[in-house]
Amino acid sequence: MTTDFARRRAWLMTGGATGLALAFALGGAAHAQDAAPATQDDSKVEEIVVTGIRRGIEGAISLKKSSTSIVEAVSAEDIGKLPDVSIAESIARLPGLTAQRLDGRGQVISIRGLAPDFTTALLNGREQVSTGDNRGVEFDQYPSELLSAVVVYKTPDAGLIGQGLAGTADMRTVRPLAYGKRALAIGARYEWNDIGALNAGTKAHGNRLSISYIDQFMDGKLGLALGYAHMESPYQAERWNSWGYPTDAAGNLVIGGAKPYVQSSMLKRDGVMGVLEFKPTDNFSSSLDVFYSKFKNHQIQRGIELPLVWGGVPLTNAQAAGGMVTSGTFNGVKGVVRNDGNDRDSTIKSVGWNNKLEVGDGWTLVSDLSYSKVERTDQILETYAGTGRSGTGATDNMTFTMNGDGVAIFKSTLNYADPNVIKLTSSQGWGSDIITGGQDGYLNKPTIEDELKAARFSINRALDDGLSSVELGFNYSERSKGLVNDEWFLRVKGSPASVAIPSSALVGTTSLAFIGIPGMVSYDPFALVSGGTYDLVRNPNSDVLVKSWDVEEKVAVGYLKANIDAAIGSVPVTGNFGFQIVHTDQGSTALGASGTGAGVTRTNLSGGKKYVDFLPSMNLQFQLPNEQSLRFAVARTLARPRMDQMRASKTFSFDPAKGGNTNINFSPWSGTGGNPELEPWRADAYDVSYEKYFGRQAYVSLAAFYKDLKTYVYDQSVVFDFTGFPTGGNPEPATRLGLVTTPQNGKGGAVKGVEFAASMPGALLTPILDGFGAMFSASYTESTIHPNPADEATPIPGLSKTVANLTVYYEKNGFSFRVSDRYRSKFLGEVTGFGNGRNYRMVKGESVVDSQIGYTFSDGPMNGLSLLAQVNNLTNEPFVTYQNNDPRQVIDYQNYGRTFLVGLNYKF
Repeated sequence: MTTDFARRRAWLMTGGATGLALAFALGGAAHAQDAAPATQDDSKVEEIVVTGIRRGIEGAISLKKSSTSIVEAVSAEDIGKLPDVSIAESIARLPGLTAQRLDGRGQVISIRGLAPDFTTALLNGREQVSTGDNRGVEFDQYPSELLSAVVVYKTPDAGLIGQGLAGTADMRTVRPLAYGKRALAIGARYEWNDIGALNAGTKAHGNRLSISYIDQFMDGKLGLALGYAHMESPYQAERWNSWGYPTDAAGNLVIGGAKPYVQSSMLKRDGVMGVLEFKPTDNFSSSLDVFYSKFKNHQIQRGIELPLVWGGVPLTNAQAAGGMVTSGTFNGVKGVVRNDGNDRDSTIKSVGWNNKLEVGDGWTLVSDLSYSKVERTDQILETYAGTGRSGTGATDNMTFTMNGDGVAIFKSTLNYADPNVIKLTSSQGWGSDIITGGQDGYLNKPTIEDELKAARFSINRALDDGLSSVELGFNYSERSKGLVNDEWFLRVKGSPASVAIPSSALVGTTSLAFIGIPGMVSYDPFALVSGGTYDLVRNPNSDVLVKSWDVEEKVAVGYLKANIDAAIGSVPVTGNFGFQIVHTDQGSTALGASGTGAGVTRTNLSGGKKYVDFLPSMNLQFQLPNEQSLRFAVARTLARPRMDQMRASKTFSFDPAKGGNTNINFSPWSGTGGNPELEPWRADAYDVSYEKYFGRQAYVSLAAFYKDLKTYVYDQSVVFDFTGFPTGGNPEPATRLGLVTTPQNGKGGAVKGVEFAASMPGALLTPILDGFGAMFSASYTESTIHPNPADEATPIPGLSKTVANLTVYYEKNGFSFRVSDRYRSKFLGEVTGFGNGRNYRMVKGESVVDSQIGYTFSDGPMNGLSLLAQVNNLTNEPFVTYQNNDPRQVIDYQNYGRTFLVGLNYKF
């Protein structure tokens, strides 16, 4: 341990719980090699530990100044003290990174303008499974209180396993032997939202509790770290949702239909972390990492779906401005009163065992075994009510006015809060092809299981100056992910025209005042299903059958990495170079299906592919005079395709009227589906950065990058062999070839950008500003890639051309204050669409402001106690999506309110 590091850690340990958390970060970051298979030497890493506290910034600058590889990092002190809803919120403040909000909280990360699909997540250097349908890790599954640091690699090296095309996020837990002291710390927070509990029967208040214990035994040869974190966090949202905007006879845009509702969620999470380290001798160490997280999200959504122009409802007294109808009256509206729910239960289990043995003269052997698994179950429930079944019951005459946010404010003539008027029924007759008279609701219950097993072995040889060491390694992993999709129509028992809502399920009235409707009848939809109010009729249609799939991957990686410590003349040069050889064997099994109802036909499908990639990489740092640094990096990188795109399932159709045709364009066969032979996105990446330091407390940096994507995944129409597919009893056709629309590897393009970052303590400018400081970063990114090659107007998902972050802080004499602003310009975001499917919508640019104030006692009877107060989303920034590149055509307008937290941390 260096003298500087020892002095820095000693200073931190005088700061109570704050010092404990930051020492977690430094211990985990500096000694991640002991527990992580990604054998990254942190003395060779550009680690920007964004703590926001002057001493933390000083330590981060020291690491940045002496390192070679390009990374960004967030320490546990930042995650624990900055205004955060999740780890993703804190990571999103780093240069070139941003987050997409879901239900008001950051959940997934975009790096350098590329969607979360292009980023890999690791835990202690080991690739992790995900709770979603794809590979992208949802960071709110991991309690921030249990992590010591999150390190984001912007440039890979040959020893980094599981690297992503955009970047790699490595979440790290504490190393108890590196921490070197006994410690017990507890934390508690109380949480509430300023818009209250929007739904009847829900809560607006929550809490967070955590406890961490670190100790060493056997004269420092055995180390133990344990942590537990509990969270009950409420989320609220007022959501305006439009069906879309057709044009009237005069060519003006007008609301086609609407689904406004209020949403209340309670997110409950229990996480456990354990680290056991054993180092009986100087040349052998062993560590065992265990991580467990139980995640439950209970969500209630209540609103009134309003078929308007697209529902055949006449519009009178229409007034238009700027090509859009801004007010009018809809006569005879038959609304669908909806009490919906969404329950998600997921469990993450992760374990890793690492051993390191130093033998002979400069030889080191490392083995690492790991296992992670996710099990997830959703219940996505819709229940319908109204004045009567389709064609019967009272209707509503509704006047409306569009406000400045693109939200329609209604005035209604019907009392939607009266249970004597609103009853369980199918107001619009949806699903009448399956349920006579229409469905009374719908239940979608997908389950996901994702399992990953990996083994890694490496040998490292220390050398002399020039080439300081060489590492040779091998990693083998097997991953299997499966989605089972079950969907049912709901039918009120006996199929009456309507039935009164059971009084036992009623929970009161929910206000829809944000759209001008004072209230709607509210009941517990889950209680109706569990209480036997409905018959569940399985959806037999082909589009449901093909949603289930299994995907398997076997990946073998061999790598060679050499570390550089040399000089060109008087200029010191450090870095690394090497390569990976990656062999992939992938496959999928699923169903092919055609038709609806009793006419559905099906067949078993499978497919797969084997391929090899060669991934060279190099990182160089030139240490110039006057505290200047110049860095270069080049690498071939890849991102594996989405697993839902790799599914073998297909919907197909057979037209017997074309059975005698052999022309592929008039074939009787056609279909859509996945592609188990899909290969990764591949890119050549180039990075350069210049940094200027001013002593130990300030710096500025300017970086540029260019990613030349050799391939990109597009939906394309290709020839497919339908041999073995059923013809439904029709004669054998003249051809078994047809066209199917599936994801294919197509032409790529470029993503390029520049990044600027600066950190400046106020005291460097004038003593009057002692204690004050600021951190600022901004990036600009452009792309020549488009998801649909024929549409030059649509950017790639996740790309905000401009991203900026500003943090202003004050810390002195125990007091601390911090305000952070995270801005991103408009981008194409992935949102949930009809049938829980995946849609892309343009998301309006946003600026999210968080703040925190705190005080830490450094002496006296309360020594070690820290108090804090936080406000997340201080300016109540909405989340807005729109269509057709026209901000007037708002599809989703979500208002989340402000979240307040007060709490304390205490170290014993």
